Amino acid sequence: MFTGLVEEIGVVAELNPHDETGGTSLTISLPASSTLLADAKLGDSISVNGVCLTATDLSNITGGSDDNNPPSFKVGIAPETLRLTNLGLLTKGSGVNLERAVRADSRMGGHFVQGHVDAVAEIVRVVEDGNALTFRFKPRGGDKEASDVLRYIVYKGYVALDGTSLTVTRVDDAEGWFEVMLIAYTQQKVVVARKRAGDTVNVEVDVLAKYAEKSMAGYLGAQGEILVKPILEGMVENLVAQAMGGHS
Repeated sequence: MFTGLVEEIGVVAELNPHDETGGTSLTISLPASSTLLADAKLGDSISVNGVCLTATDLSNITGGSDDNNPPSFKVGIAPETLRLTNLGLLTKGSGVNLERAVRADSRMGGHFVQGHVDAVAEIVRVVEDGNALTFRFKPRGGDKEASDVLRYIVYKGYVALDGTSLTVTRVDDAEGWFEVMLIAYTQQKVVVARKRAGDTVNVEVDVLAKYAEKSMAGYLGAQGEILVKPILEGMVENLVAQAMGGHS
């Protein structure tokens, strides 16, 4: 489980599609001063651009004595993960959002993020609004694929983009897109701000919306799917309005 609050931006050192295990591995370099993985152990879960991955090599997390050997770690990527996310598009030098799994005593500053990607969305527009940036996203695939994602995305609700917890500022179900806004501070802390129209992000919707839909659909019976969506959207909007407010 994660919070969607990015702890550090790492840099892809290597994406190896044929590593020593016969699978795909991703090596990520960290800033020389990083202490992100100081207490990490093999097998720990680390969110990389919103994807929950397992640490398979932590032998170089302290790095070397020069800039040519920065701290780094390695994670494994399953074939299914490559199919469902945009991790396979990463290249040497790509920036990636990093977050360690939460502990029992962690402060919950974002929202519940599982690291299980629901879809890949394409950036279709980036617009400046003062010192903020508004990004518009369209889920990849046809109308059905977009609808399957957008049913859980509501105005002022939460969404995780490349693992970043953000507040939805607009949704257009008919045209199949949604928007978020990044304030100046957030632009310095996450990789989404570096992306432009045509680039992609990993999308994870709020899992609480899925649980609510399933519970209500079972209760309402055969007509549940038709009736649940407007009820669920209203509930989520009211809950968000009463809670801590949005994240930008």
